[in-house]
Amino acid sequence: MTRIAVVGAGVAGLGVAYALRETDAEVTVFERRESVGGRAATRRRDDCVYDVGANYCKDDDERVTGLLAGELADGLVETEGPVWTFDADGEISEGRGDDAPKWTYREGLAALGDRLREASGATVRTGTEVAALARESAATGSESDGWRVETDSGDELAADGLVLTPPAPTTAYLLDRADWNDPLRGDLVDAAADVPYRTLLSVALHYPYRADLPYYALVNADKDHDLGWVSREECKPGHVPGGESLLVVQPSPEWSRNRYDDADDEIAVAAADRVAELLDDPDRYQFDWADVVRWRDALPDSGADRATLDRGADADLFFAGDWVVGEGRVHAALRSGLETGERIAETL
Repeated sequence: MTRIAVVGAGVAGLGVAYALRETDAEVTVFERRESVGGRAATRRRDDCVYDVGANYCKDDDERVTGLLAGELADGLVETEGPVWTFDADGEISEGRGDDAPKWTYREGLAALGDRLREASGATVRTGTEVAALARESAATGSESDGWRVETDSGDELAADGLVLTPPAPTTAYLLDRADWNDPLRGDLVDAAADVPYRTLLSVALHYPYRADLPYYALVNADKDHDLGWVSREECKPGHVPGGESLLVVQPSPEWSRNRYDDADDEIAVAAADRVAELLDDPDRYQFDWADVVRWRDALPDSGADRATLDRGADADLFFAGDWVVGEGRVHAALRSGLETGERIAETL
């Protein structure tokens, strides 16, 4: 039986496993966190459910939409309301020409990872960090070409194929330290290391009242404001109790970098101040609780060189993720995983 090792249980890694579900491959997915889904992350507090990484999955890919509306549809809900814009001066404008359906789950977007995990049938080892990689070949005494994956607990897995799906900086780090004496390794390290990333904070602000507003979210159109995104979690069915409000605020990358190591309460107060100013609503200064989530490598600003990454297949090495396609969106990461898994399936 062919053994495939997948590093990372975000939606890209789980998409790989899902695409291989009907093959005879034995798929093992390694995830250093205790949960799956990556930036499709959800938290819960006081009967509230809120998405703190990706805010939703766009209806922007026929293949992904078909999967969501089909096998993974249990609990799927559509976010209510349009996305409006604001500029550097805080001037809010109606619409941005993007009112297509925006999907999440009643349990939060993290349910996407849980659904994929269950549907894939793969072995998913959460709380297990990959510490080292090694390329083995018949020339070094093994029975056939393959990979050895070593975990932080000292376990080892021999695999016929390897898929790397972590953010590009982590992928570059793993490959740079890999026991693999081939010039291709250096080219792949460079390709991953060249992908620029944005650091983002995600701040949830809860209020015991709800304002009647005509939009679901506001996005900074000119990328020149301290805030990049403000959304109303109450626009997602089942997420916020009636009469309450929960804003998910994602400041700009620069603001996030500058305050990344600040205390949570300082970040929350500063974010609430900017939100109150943007919404021209003094009541928004006073939230009753907050939650701060840090994303060091949040979103890629471009994609890796695909031609270089594709050369990895010659060594049974594959890649998937939003940084591979150059689009920091859940649907793009999932599509990348599905396509990579199908590419591997064709070789089995």
